[in-house]
Amino acid sequence: MLESVQIKSNPSLFVFLPLFYTVWSDAILTPSEVATIEGLIESQQWLTPAEKSFLLSQVNPASPPSPDDLMSWRDEIRKAADQTDGKSLVDIGFQLVRNHGSISSEVLKERAALENIESTLGFISHEAAYNFRSGKRESVTQQLSTQRTFDVDALTKILEGKNTAIIRKVKTILGDPEFRYIDSGDLSIYRAKVLQWAHMLADQGFGSIAYPKEFGGQNDMASYFAIMETLSYHDLSLVIKFGVQFGLWGMSVYFLGTEKHHKKYLKDIGSLELPGCFAMTEIHHGSNVKGVETTATYNHTSKTITVHTPHANARKEFIGNAALHGQMATVFAKLIVEGKDYGVCAVVVPMRDKKGKTLSGITIEDCGRKMGLNGVDNGKIEFKNVVVPSENLLDRCTMITGEGKFSSPISSDNKRFFTMLGTLVGGRIGIPRAGLSASKSGLTIAIKYGDQRRQFGPEGAPEVPILNYRTHQRRLMPPLANAYALHFALQYLTNRFINRKEEEMQEIEALAAGLKSFATWNATATLQECRECCGGKGYLSENRIEILKNDTDIFTTFEGDNTVLMQLVAKSRLTEFKQEFAGMNLFGILNYVADQAKTSITELNPIIVRKTDEDHLLDPEFHMDAFEYRERDILTSAAKRLKRHIDQGMDSFDAFNVSQHHLVQVGFAYIERIVLEKFIEQVENTSDKHCQSILKKLCALFALSQIDKNKGWYLEQGYMSGAKTKAIRKLLNQLCWDVRQEAVPLVDAFAIPDSCLAAPIVVSN
Repeated sequence: MLESVQIKSNPSLFVFLPLFYTVWSDAILTPSEVATIEGLIESQQWLTPAEKSFLLSQVNPASPPSPDDLMSWRDEIRKAADQTDGKSLVDIGFQLVRNHGSISSEVLKERAALENIESTLGFISHEAAYNFRSGKRESVTQQLSTQRTFDVDALTKILEGKNTAIIRKVKTILGDPEFRYIDSGDLSIYRAKVLQWAHMLADQGFGSIAYPKEFGGQNDMASYFAIMETLSYHDLSLVIKFGVQFGLWGMSVYFLGTEKHHKKYLKDIGSLELPGCFAMTEIHHGSNVKGVETTATYNHTSKTITVHTPHANARKEFIGNAALHGQMATVFAKLIVEGKDYGVCAVVVPMRDKKGKTLSGITIEDCGRKMGLNGVDNGKIEFKNVVVPSENLLDRCTMITGEGKFSSPISSDNKRFFTMLGTLVGGRIGIPRAGLSASKSGLTIAIKYGDQRRQFGPEGAPEVPILNYRTHQRRLMPPLANAYALHFALQYLTNRFINRKEEEMQEIEALAAGLKSFATWNATATLQECRECCGGKGYLSENRIEILKNDTDIFTTFEGDNTVLMQLVAKSRLTEFKQEFAGMNLFGILNYVADQAKTSITELNPIIVRKTDEDHLLDPEFHMDAFEYRERDILTSAAKRLKRHIDQGMDSFDAFNVSQHHLVQVGFAYIERIVLEKFIEQVENTSDKHCQSILKKLCALFALSQIDKNKGWYLEQGYMSGAKTKAIRKLLNQLCWDVRQEAVPLVDAFAIPDSCLAAPIVVSN
């Protein structure tokens, strides 16, 4: 085209060159594009028939320009683009005409028609023109980058709280070459290494740290949980091995046993001289512990207890430490005294001798390879009339008198049972904290990778970090906010448990069950997003997201299936709801109803329902009101629903069954409110203004993300208008944009050692 006779005799034809190049740049000229350009050419009165014929030949799909032609067109257009401040392809076309001659008045008259053709072809004029200019192109997306507006170390100290010293000590130990990761493919080698690591931690005094000082410990439960959480940055098989040995096995002896058991076992458990198991779950009885079928029958003549598995489906299953290393187990079984079933008890039963030989009457089967946690030797245990001394009964709650009679300081069967299950509360604190650490590891890998990995960008400009893309931000920033929110909520739970009073245990157990569910479901979802956000690199085992995903997958169903636990939370909330009314006289109930109505009138005010200004949407009071309204309404409606079913003659079991989905939502609403409440408290109590500022953003992001997730419910209730939920979605995008800029320092504040992170995509060897 550039060398044609027509264009040399009439330089005004150059005005079409930018348009022609742009439509040919994707190598395909569609029929609609051809028709549009042909119409434009035919309408130009200043063109001769020969010139029209020539121009039409340039847009013939059967005869496209050669690659060399396109390159020469591009070079000519770029030179003209750098010579003009024009913002459209037509502006560049006019400059091309000037470079080769002068612009005729006839061509100038057609400017509007030429610009209209740009629009008709779907070009964004300034974008198309800008693409031809030399030099770096700066877009808003390109300019977004990591900032540090707060002191990372200061935020780390806030996260660590009073546990800084022990956390730093554990991280130092994990940095030792002895804790370098190994290939987990060989089960025997991996299990042996995890056991070796556990011994090294026991040698540091970490295993016994929660036990009383007289039994080798430091009576420091807070440090025990901090150790568990920090170890979770390393190998989760080690964490579970540690938790089974020193937590479930050791704590069952400590909490359910009495001084004679403490003196006999605790020191050796804490030093790992006595590896053991927590044998509760049966093949046919997982969550329903009360239904276990293993029996523990007392024989008064011999002062012994016979532990027996009545059939194959009553075998203890998935018991950690059982397949290889456990020498003893706390076995949960039905206590039979004088032929009468007194409910679930706990008995210490030897399984192996010191040389590892399985004892008579004990059959152990290895569960084998699992989806994850293959450093833990899970096994199935069967007892065939195994006789142990009666003193092996852990008798804090369940005793047998000298006369051979059952006795207990707790008269209620249900209360005695739930007191025994209190041994699980520690696990339901340790597991979500471990899951949160895994989430933090995944987020650190994905966010740092996203900040470094560049892909796509404006035409003619450098590629952009993928963390600058809004979709990437929407996938990773809310989980980052969740991680911070859950951190403070789990700190609160831990402190409640450590400083517990007996009358608070039911509430604490429900809180632990709910937070365990919420945090582990969150870990599963977070790690999946992290994997996808790292693309193929996230799929590589070397970058560790695979092992984090596989190892935490079981967290949603062990220490209690999450869905079942959320129903437990709902039942606890309904009990409190019922007790609240039971303690009220008529005047109190009327006041309660009046307060509810007053709250509804205030919060359902049409002005509030439709209010969309940013100050309101970012107000923690608005967030808290919305969460509390949802919690209160769902709880009240669940109570009414159950009452209606029962009043109509439905069995209470059936009533709960048909209401299960509703009950799970009761649990979610309660836990979401607790998490937000504790996050807001942390923001208010943070004295460092820079740290407070970023925590405030994260808190708002958490709150609005949850509201957005539940927007259907809020719309159904008339609590928010469609305009308001749209405004929330828009503000969420902006918060993700803002938090992205500080995302790297925010994950740096987790202070995960490089030796633990060990992902080549973010850690150089």
